[in-house]
Amino acid sequence: MLRHLILLLAAMHWAFAVDAHAAVATEYEIKAAFIYNFSLYVQWPAADAEKPFTVCVIGKDPFGDVLDEAMSGKRVTGRPVTVRRFSRLDEVLGCDMLFVASSEAGNLERIFKALHNVPVLTIGETKQFAERGGMIELTTEGNRVRFEINVNAIDRARLKASSQLLRLAKIVSDSQPTR
Repeated sequence: MLRHLILLLAAMHWAFAVDAHAAVATEYEIKAAFIYNFSLYVQWPAADAEKPFTVCVIGKDPFGDVLDEAMSGKRVTGRPVTVRRFSRLDEVLGCDMLFVASSEAGNLERIFKALHNVPVLTIGETKQFAERGGMIELTTEGNRVRFEINVNAIDRARLKASSQLLRLAKIVSDSQPTR
């Protein structure tokens, strides 16, 4: 666990390349590493050990192959990680983690309502994603990737973020009641 925390901290301080094309690729390599590391610092409900741990993307995928490469050969809670992509909300209910692409900004309320009280960790990069009810918002400050966590949203999903993860995050809240 300490090794993963060190990797997460290193990813947080890794600066983007100056070249604009390289910056996009580097940004999403870092974000993919964050997504994997988030999975290690969240307590998940018991699940069938034979079922893969599923990381999903809904909307226009900004990662390309980067997310698949970052998850290749990885395991979460003893389960092999698989990556899936969807365009329809009704397809994501079997996911453990859901990255909500910016192309879905107009559908956030509908997505959060559909996943209300469902143990799916939602991650996005849309402005105010966490304040609108998402769980983790990836942000960039200068040339660094940071993240905000909505603890209320995580509680509603019956997930638990570790104290180590919470110490690294900016904590935000939304107006929805917990449980």
